[in-house]
Amino acid sequence: MNASTHRMRVLLIAQQCNPDWVSVPLVGWSHSRALASLTDAHVVTHAHNRENLARAGLAEGSSFTAVDPAVADAIVRRISSLLGVPFGSQKGWTTLTALSLLSYYYFERQVWRTFGRRIRAGEFDIVHRLTPLSPAIPSPIAPRCAKVGVPFVLGPINGGLPWPAGFGHVRASEREWLSYVRAVHRWLPGYRSTRSAAAALIAGSRQALAEVPPRYQGKAVYVPENAIDPSRFGMASGTVALDPPLRVAFVGRLVATKGVDILLEAAAPLVRAGKVHIDVIGDGPDGPALRALADREGILANVDFAGWIDHRALTVRLQKSHVFGFPSVREFGGGVVLEAMALGLVPIVLDYGGPGELVSSSTGFALPMGPREALVQRFRGTLEHLAANPSLVRSMSERARHRVHTSFTWTVKAAQVLEIYRWILGQREKPDFGVPLPDVQ
Repeated sequence: MNASTHRMRVLLIAQQCNPDWVSVPLVGWSHSRALASLTDAHVVTHAHNRENLARAGLAEGSSFTAVDPAVADAIVRRISSLLGVPFGSQKGWTTLTALSLLSYYYFERQVWRTFGRRIRAGEFDIVHRLTPLSPAIPSPIAPRCAKVGVPFVLGPINGGLPWPAGFGHVRASEREWLSYVRAVHRWLPGYRSTRSAAAALIAGSRQALAEVPPRYQGKAVYVPENAIDPSRFGMASGTVALDPPLRVAFVGRLVATKGVDILLEAAAPLVRAGKVHIDVIGDGPDGPALRALADREGILANVDFAGWIDHRALTVRLQKSHVFGFPSVREFGGGVVLEAMALGLVPIVLDYGGPGELVSSSTGFALPMGPREALVQRFRGTLEHLAANPSLVRSMSERARHRVHTSFTWTVKAAQVLEIYRWILGQREKPDFGVPLPDVQ
């Protein structure tokens, strides 16, 4: 068949892939569906996603296959509970990732048992692991694919962002004990063989790209991890009237690393003056302490703690705000920043990690990282500036929305990944999508 008319046959490994969840599972779902619109893609995923995928209209057997590493999952959950970082605790992500290695090895073993014969028979042009995103988790399937001549793609991979200086207390609060020895993952079984065997490595952030060892840089392509679904975050949406107070929203886990305390302390004088209103969407172990902080600052009446809101209803809630305040001190991707920008909220983030790569000077504010007190002052100054200049909020809102809908949709991302497929199949030169993507004027 002519290369120009051949729809590539792709096996997408997406252990985390779920339309009804958030974070990585939603990335796996959105990314896989966008790729399925351009290729003949078959998704292999964890059994706990089966019912959700079926409800979303995918047919098991033809569109996806679910495998069940229940035995390994049970062992991992038992160990994590004994270590005091049970799954679902919202803390100790580095430890949980390390523990999940056992379960993931078993998951890929089952994937190969199910699809190995078909891969060897040449039924797939590409095997692509979409999730997990962690670069610390090797792929036992990668060298097997290389051995039978089927290109293996790894990514987007993202992680490895160092803890910023001066936030050791946050690191301790997050129970990130293993982050002190994170580099050990480079000596784990399968780390080197995965990268040696992979035909392409997709880096989901500049930090992830920088972490790719020099001998594998020729395989690496930068494509930001996150994107948005325009059907959920429509281009036609606009911000509410720009009458005072300036409405600022935060969305995320209420844990120390997200920096909600920084946002509340920075905004407090403006809230007391009636110039700013805060909407905190999310929940977590730090919720009571944050409410107590708002009470001490005398702003509790003008800070809404909404708790978790269904992801599909989040757009309605966010459209009540003008600004997205997101002072997370260690954020790998920042998909929620794109979602807010898609709705026209002007983002204020830290220029450290993923969010700083998504926000440009004409669409929001990426503030320099620094000590906590400096961050409070920078956030406060930016909020004061926006509260005093509503016309600036309006113009930046339109540019933020336009930037996301032209450069950061899953359709755009799938088209970029398709070009990576074409490159490793010898149909074009290596693509370069820019680091970072160019600003939209």
